[in-house]
Amino acid sequence: MPSSSSLPSPLPPPEPAPQRPPLGGRSRRRPAGTLPDWPLWTAPAGLVLGFLLGLMATIFVDLIAHAGSNPGPAASIIDDIVFDLGFVAAALGVIWQLGRPRAADFGYRRVRPATAVAAFVIAVGAYYGVTAVYSALLNLKGSDKLPSDLGVTHSTAALVAASVFVCVIAPIAEELFFRGFLFGALSGMRVRLGGRELGPWIAAVLTAILFGLAHTGSASSQYLIPLGFLGFVLCLVRWRTGSLYPCMALHSANNALALGYNQLGWNAAEILGLVLASWLLITAVTGPLGWRSPSVA
Repeated sequence: MPSSSSLPSPLPPPEPAPQRPPLGGRSRRRPAGTLPDWPLWTAPAGLVLGFLLGLMATIFVDLIAHAGSNPGPAASIIDDIVFDLGFVAAALGVIWQLGRPRAADFGYRRVRPATAVAAFVIAVGAYYGVTAVYSALLNLKGSDKLPSDLGVTHSTAALVAASVFVCVIAPIAEELFFRGFLFGALSGMRVRLGGRELGPWIAAVLTAILFGLAHTGSASSQYLIPLGFLGFVLCLVRWRTGSLYPCMALHSANNALALGYNQLGWNAAEILGLVLASWLLITAVTGPLGWRSPSVA
């Protein structure tokens, strides 16, 4: 029997195959359920495409509406709906170029109720606290113009349609685009300062600015800064919870409060009813997307 020294040495273990970077060319990993790995170019591409699609859709609606003698508030409501849906289509279309979009990448993930409630309460306190100070310092008075343009005081049908758009469709569409898509894409920026990654913070600021500017036609100019701050807060909620659901809940509640209190003069019970009804509709529309996605730890 040959000695152990004469036996051939075992073959060295094969080297592991090099890991391919994730889609979009970014190699750093993120905790599951936070932000997607999309290349940075998707953000401006989605913005430009969304604006073009929304503009073309509203022009088409206006041409049809003005073929009649009096288009009425219905045309304004449809204009706003198709404009928002243009940005949704753009976000989905751009990400489709990278592969089939996943609902989880846009933030449709189940989140623990305690986490969602805590984020919601902190965000509400931060937003309304800063807005109150801002309004007091500048002695601001004003409200959104959009509900008036939608004819909420003209008829019950217009009120219902405007409420569905303002409190359900707009929060779903705008959160998908701004927090689900745009913030996710912009957060890919690699900016480090003092050993800290600042990409998501810069992405939140840029998204907030664009979110405020997007409401130029529907809000008084003096309130664009608070709306921008709301956009920033919503980005932090999306980032820290990994879910879009708390963002949609806060966005919807804020719109319901603005509509019910500023425009309609409703009491607290009526506004609360509008908030709860809006949340139920949002859950019915978007809930199945999150139910099929992995939950956030």
